[in-house]
Amino acid sequence: MADDNQKNVFKNVLANLIRKKNPDEFLEQSKESKLKKTLGAFDLLILGISAIIGAGIFVMIGSAVVGTNEHVGAGPALVISIALVGIACIFPALCYAEFASMIPVSGSAYIYTFATMGELPAWMMGWILMLEYAIGTIAVAASWTGYLVQFLKGFSFLPDCVKNPPAWLIMDYSSAVNAGANVPHVLGIPISMNLPAMFIITVIAIVLFKGMQESANFAKLMVFVKLLVIGLFIAVGFYHIEPSNWQPFIPFGAKGVLIGAFVMFYAYIGFDAISTAAEETKNPQKNLPIGLIGSLIVCSIFYCLVTIVLTGMVPMDKIDLQAPIAHAMSFAGVGGKGLDIIQGIICVGALAGLTSVLIVLQYGTTRILYAMARDGFLPPVLKKIHPKFNTPWVITILSTLLILIGSLFMNKDVAAELAIFGTFASFIIVCIGILILRKTEPDRPRPFKVPCCPWFPILGILFCSIFMLSALTEVKTSAALFPLWIVVGVVIYFLYGYKSNRREVAAKLKLIEEEQPKKVPTENV
Repeated sequence: MADDNQKNVFKNVLANLIRKKNPDEFLEQSKESKLKKTLGAFDLLILGISAIIGAGIFVMIGSAVVGTNEHVGAGPALVISIALVGIACIFPALCYAEFASMIPVSGSAYIYTFATMGELPAWMMGWILMLEYAIGTIAVAASWTGYLVQFLKGFSFLPDCVKNPPAWLIMDYSSAVNAGANVPHVLGIPISMNLPAMFIITVIAIVLFKGMQESANFAKLMVFVKLLVIGLFIAVGFYHIEPSNWQPFIPFGAKGVLIGAFVMFYAYIGFDAISTAAEETKNPQKNLPIGLIGSLIVCSIFYCLVTIVLTGMVPMDKIDLQAPIAHAMSFAGVGGKGLDIIQGIICVGALAGLTSVLIVLQYGTTRILYAMARDGFLPPVLKKIHPKFNTPWVITILSTLLILIGSLFMNKDVAAELAIFGTFASFIIVCIGILILRKTEPDRPRPFKVPCCPWFPILGILFCSIFMLSALTEVKTSAALFPLWIVVGVVIYFLYGYKSNRREVAAKLKLIEEEQPKKVPTENV
């Protein structure tokens, strides 16, 4: 008898772990949402460009070309790497577009996984997306600090403590120690913080607190500035290209090209956050595919052009790893006496670009957590909507605090690499989800359909898997931390998420029973 009870308990637990949620449930749930539907196709296109053009083009492109202590570079062949990444992203983007047109609700890949694979995979997808968005925010904010410091150096009238601040005020603890900085201690506790990064994270949280339309308008301004600066770099830099700098074109062979693709994948982190805006989008069935695919194509073209110009202006061994675009102008002598002004413009464009990326990443973080809280995986207080601004204000505040704490000790490079691993994992799962839903619900209306299915989703899985595997032996620290992140997520699920979701499901069932009309017994005549 005891064995039978244990078997029943095991079967119940297993059934809950793979319990799927019908897409119609999500659609019905979204009708009760208080989020404003304010975003059009152009807003989503801007949101995508905001996410893609930022840290990749202004920071990561340097290490992708040259390499670092942990990995080789692609050299001038980085343009091939970027083309491969752009092609690889097309397949997951098409899958996201099909899902988003079918299930236009907040939650992105988390929702799609819940609808196709079940409860535990959905939780893990949400946990992985936290890695992509929240940890990615830390890496981008650290890059923002680097360009701010360089920008301030151009003002001779500023005091030296502002132009050259101590490392412990502009770096996380591990980075400051590695840089040989003298970190102060208070009561034996080391004090090191990236103050500029913490400042911009807080400012963007305030903007998001007030509403998505306000955030979109702010993002439009940032996108305009950075595209103007990138256009200036391409136009001016084109006339300073030395073809000899493109030799050798592939210095480290195919391995360098693949590693370059892995590093530059960081540039595309967050474009899938467009799908998290589904519940705040007007006509999402039409506008979401336009935003996803359009932003991907536009940004890939810009990335290829910048790579061609950068590697043509500066020899591979002379490219700066911290601010490659601004340094290229200096190396080529562009601007003459006005060189400081040119560099200042580049820095402004970089700051605008990185700021727009931070908007998208922090926005994605809040909407994923909101969706998980609404499904009962997180405390109910997290799904509260502000009565005036119609935004998930509790989540915005809490996620900002967690990101600020993480920025105190997490290294920028490791954070970036972890975010890349999270992105690859989410893309692979979304592609698998499309294959599953095509089999389980072939007749479900699909305003947008992935062409050449199942081949396109399969190609998306293969591309992401190849890039992921090619980097495992190179980026050892993040490759070890990524599985640890997964294990921590599983532990949290079983300690809290599983039990919390059971209570949520029980409460909904009870509510349904109470709303059903009671049968009135009839008397026999």
